[in-house]
Amino acid sequence: MAKKIQRVGILTAGGDSPGLNAAIRGFGKAAIGHYGMELIGFRDGIRGMAENRTIPIDSRFLSGILTVGGTILGTSRDKPHKMNVNGKTVDMTDTILANCEKNKLDCVVFIGGGGTAKNANRLAKAGLNVIHLPKTIDNDIAHTDTSFGFSTALGIATDAIDRLHSTAHSHHRIIVVEIMGHKAGWLALGAGIAGGADIILIPEIAYSIDSIAASIRKRAEAGHSFSVVAIAEGARDTQDTADLEAAEALLSAADSPEAKSAAKMHKQSLELAHRGNAFKLAEELEAATGLESRVTVLGYVQRGGTPNAEDRMLGTLLGGAGADLVAKKKYGITVAAQGQAAVPVPLKDVAGTLKTVPLDHPWITAARHVGTGMGD
Repeated sequence: MAKKIQRVGILTAGGDSPGLNAAIRGFGKAAIGHYGMELIGFRDGIRGMAENRTIPIDSRFLSGILTVGGTILGTSRDKPHKMNVNGKTVDMTDTILANCEKNKLDCVVFIGGGGTAKNANRLAKAGLNVIHLPKTIDNDIAHTDTSFGFSTALGIATDAIDRLHSTAHSHHRIIVVEIMGHKAGWLALGAGIAGGADIILIPEIAYSIDSIAASIRKRAEAGHSFSVVAIAEGARDTQDTADLEAAEALLSAADSPEAKSAAKMHKQSLELAHRGNAFKLAEELEAATGLESRVTVLGYVQRGGTPNAEDRMLGTLLGGAGADLVAKKKYGITVAAQGQAAVPVPLKDVAGTLKTVPLDHPWITAARHVGTGMGD
């Protein structure tokens, strides 16, 4: 009896990131060329699964994509159990499972970040065989040392800080540069250290305007009439942090659906109000120091463009390791980067778990050793 050929689906979900195409290529070349699998891609992430929009993937499809930024499959942020269909929120889980069965898929490979890991885990619980490859420029996925996309974004943010130094110096200004990272400060911390930022503010450490202003005044007294402040988009001052912690406590203590809904809305309104903290910070520092302040928001520039060598290598490594797992029929796995190896980690241990910067992390120690202010 002939050995059954494995048919595998693959998709990219969540925000785009450098290295996605390298991972698609890494998995695809190993799956097709090494294991003889059949591979189909879903267009635009989980929405493509729900709408059964597929494309056959062969060696020609994979040719030339290693150096291309973004994702050739397209992406979306849809959730299988909460998808907008004709203006209504619909649970599309059963439809997704039916489409996978219709395509005779043995497994689906999900390439994405923390949200994608949760969605893949939901579908795994519903009966789908899944593999997850970790992608995010925030580097906040649990149990993996790094994720493809982070290294390229780190280089882009560092280059931006390098360039902003000359403007800050020439105009004797405070330059506040906002770097991505809602809940984890890896990108702002790494770029701030590598770019020589004078102040680095991350979500894990609540900052004080008085502390930052004191650091800037100290620099001015030493003859430095400018400062560069690298702030993660999720960084907050002590008061905003206290307000959010109180809202989270209220949500945890809610004992009815109505109270829980009200507490959730209150927390979301606070989070929305805290957006644009870089501009608020610039105004407060200008008032406190007398130095002109300007804001630069790097935004989506950080995750666009050609992936660097490290992200190409990582995408290829994790993609190939994912094909190995599918061939062995080992499912429900995140393919993590640990040391120089690709290591299988149970997806259930990754989904819903955030990797934040520990307060005793060597990067924080290194920043403090060179005199970088952390805002505390």
